[in-house]
Amino acid sequence: MKVLVLTNMYPSKDRPYFGIFIEEQVTSLREAGVEIDVLFINGAKSKLNYLWGIFRLWWRLLTHRYDLIHAHYVFSGIIARAQFLYPVVLTHHGPEFWNWQFITCRIITPLVDKVFLVSPEMYYRLKFEKAEVIPCGINFDLFKPMPKEQAREELGIPQDKKLILWVGEYTRPEKRFDIVQEAVALAQKQDPKIDFLLVAGKSHQEIPKYMNAGDVLLLTSDAEGSPMVIKEAMACNLPIVSVAVGDVPEVIGGTDGCYLCTQDPADVTEKLQLALKYGKQTNGRDKIGHLELSQIAKKIITQYQEVLCSKGPSFLSWLRPHPKSQQQGN
Repeated sequence: MKVLVLTNMYPSKDRPYFGIFIEEQVTSLREAGVEIDVLFINGAKSKLNYLWGIFRLWWRLLTHRYDLIHAHYVFSGIIARAQFLYPVVLTHHGPEFWNWQFITCRIITPLVDKVFLVSPEMYYRLKFEKAEVIPCGINFDLFKPMPKEQAREELGIPQDKKLILWVGEYTRPEKRFDIVQEAVALAQKQDPKIDFLLVAGKSHQEIPKYMNAGDVLLLTSDAEGSPMVIKEAMACNLPIVSVAVGDVPEVIGGTDGCYLCTQDPADVTEKLQLALKYGKQTNGRDKIGHLELSQIAKKIITQYQEVLCSKGPSFLSWLRPHPKSQQQGN
């Protein structure tokens, strides 16, 4: 099976960790035997790249043969659907569901051959019965537990602090960092040993060490799809306090040491105190084994196969030499 992944988020020299979760998904699919090319549309650099992306796509399709196209995010889906030679699978990742882009999502969704959503919340909002809920997977080889004392020693963090972590972007308004600041200030008044660590601008490989050094991860966003930071913290057995956004309730539900909160700073502080009182690693990793990269890759491949079976081979497939004929030619 040969797939073209078309995405507007993907690591580059300028932004090496931008869309790293999509790169990890591509890698896991390749390891599972899928042949994949990636077409990166850098819309963040210039919106004109979306228009240019249509021409880039057609040039790629005229010079290569694929079984299907897998687009990530709504505008990539529009570009992918600018052709009907190959079936299109589209993943909606979440941010586009809580702004003006949602109208565009509803328009393009029925026009593609298969839609993936990363959380049940998105499924209920989109109200498209044929959609499949498949979140992005977690790299269990990278995100795994290690002794807190070791992690803190290697990072130079005092051993006696009760450490609240915020990991990732914090300047975007929807992340509600103002709630974090107010809640942490309240918590520190109650307990001077509480400290706060903002983990931003770090490499993807460094994040697990910070998670293992922390006592609790905090998330207060207005909206999320399937926040990777929550699943990564679960894989490291780190206690979590989060608002009920995206698939967070499903991911952390029933896990001792993990708590849902409202956006009221007082409630956030109360749940932080409970998580700090818990005082040990969770069993989060065991709870999310089904979200490991290879498990998600299997689900995606199954959906690819269903699309191809329902659509049949592309009328261009005869142009691609059959593997047996290639072997005979050799």
